[in-house]
Amino acid sequence: MWPYPKVIAHRGGGTLAPENTLAAMQCGLDRGFHAVEFDVMLSKDGIPVLMHDPEFGRTVAGQGSVPQTLAADLLKMDAGKWFGEAFAGESVPTYEMVALFCQQHGIWMNVEIKPAPGYEKETGNVVAKLTRQLFSAALPPNPMLMQALPLFSSFSFDALMSAKLAAPDIPRGFLMDKITPDWLQQLQELEAVALHTSHKNLTPELAAAVKQAGYGLFCYTVNLPERATEILGWGVDAFCTDRIDLIGANFI
Repeated sequence: MWPYPKVIAHRGGGTLAPENTLAAMQCGLDRGFHAVEFDVMLSKDGIPVLMHDPEFGRTVAGQGSVPQTLAADLLKMDAGKWFGEAFAGESVPTYEMVALFCQQHGIWMNVEIKPAPGYEKETGNVVAKLTRQLFSAALPPNPMLMQALPLFSSFSFDALMSAKLAAPDIPRGFLMDKITPDWLQQLQELEAVALHTSHKNLTPELAAAVKQAGYGLFCYTVNLPERATEILGWGVDAFCTDRIDLIGANFI
C-alpha cells in the first residue's frame, strides 16, 4: 500500500533552507530526515534541474525562464540569497546532482515532475529515463531494493503518462489539488500506486474511498502537528511538511 517513509521534508529543508537546493537536502538530513520531496523541470537544453517556478524572480533573481535558459547558465544562478545571506551563492542544482546526494546518504525521494507549460510530455520522458539510469541497480528483478526507488508525482497527467511509458517500473503518484470524481479512472490509466492531494481539501470520506480502492494516500503540505495527527487518523499514509522544526522525521 505505502512502503515509503511517512514524513517527508518539503523541497528538502522546508522553511529552514532555500528550497530545491543541495543546502536544503543537507538541512533536512541534519534534522534526521531521510525522505525529501522536490521539483524537477527541464532547462532549454533538456537537462533536469531543481526548480519550482518556470519564471525567474522568486528563488533566482532577474528576468527569464527555466525552459529558455541553458543548464550551464542556470547552475551559475544564486538560488540561496533570496532566503538569507547565509545561503548566498547556493546554486541551482541538476536533478542528477541531488539524486546522487540522496543515494549517498540513504535519502528516499518523492520526485515531483514539474514541467513548464508546453513541456509536459518531454519533461516526463527525460526525467523518467534519467531516473531509470540512476537507479538501475534497484530495478526489477531485484525486489529487495524496490523501496529504494523514488516515487514520481505530478499534477500533469501527460507528464506522468510519459514517465510511465519511458520507465514503467518507477512508481507513480498522481497529484490533485482537489480530488475530482474521475480520480479512480485517472489512477488506473496511469497505473499509479498513490494519490497525492492537499490536506486542505481532503475529507474523511474521500480518504476512506482512496484507501478502500487500494491506493496509497499522500498529503501536502502539513505544518501543524495536530493536523498531521488528524489526517493520519483518517487513513492518510504520509505527508510532506515545511515545518521540519515542529514535525520531526519520527513524528509517527
